[in-house]
Amino acid sequence: MSNKEHWDKIYTTKTPEEVSWTEDYPQMSIDLIAQFDVPKVAKIIDIGGGDSRLVDALLDLGYTNITVLDISNSAIDRAKARLGQKAEQVKWIVSDILDFSPPESYDLWHDRAVFHFLTKQADIHKYVYRLTQMGTQHLVIGTFSLSGPLKCSGLEITQYDEAKLKTTFGKEFKIIECFTADHITPFDTAQNFTFARMSKK
Repeated sequence: MSNKEHWDKIYTTKTPEEVSWTEDYPQMSIDLIAQFDVPKVAKIIDIGGGDSRLVDALLDLGYTNITVLDISNSAIDRAKARLGQKAEQVKWIVSDILDFSPPESYDLWHDRAVFHFLTKQADIHKYVYRLTQMGTQHLVIGTFSLSGPLKCSGLEITQYDEAKLKTTFGKEFKIIECFTADHITPFDTAQNFTFARMSKK
């Protein structure tokens, strides 16, 4: 089964309450994005944002230039249905991040729980190249920490701490802050994440 088939199956067979990454409100992501104090017209892309409620929150806060990228049509279709007419204010891209050819540059790149699914060094390098290729100024990233799960949705992941993120992104980006925090899943279990906020050097 391809990655796309895997994620389409997840989003067509499971409700938001049945997947671990669901958040009623993405407070951590919103707080980290807000600390950059970018203008409301800044170009923001949410990687793997499919059915996340981050786009809802950003629209409610007045951001006007939002792109959501996800590998799954089904995830994006669910988000569009939830947003209704507001979905027309968002740019939607169905693509694997490793195949993504950016149509424009982005001021802020957000990724909560996509990057850690890359386990091959070549794919990790390709992701970082995509990020830098488009002249991204600011980065918010959330990955499973060294105390977090080893798998998610049946797939192997790569765990990160601050040192590992610095090794991965440090050539192009400076880490402004990095910390760990628990995400409480819809089934009331805790997953420990490493969150980092970075800016282009």
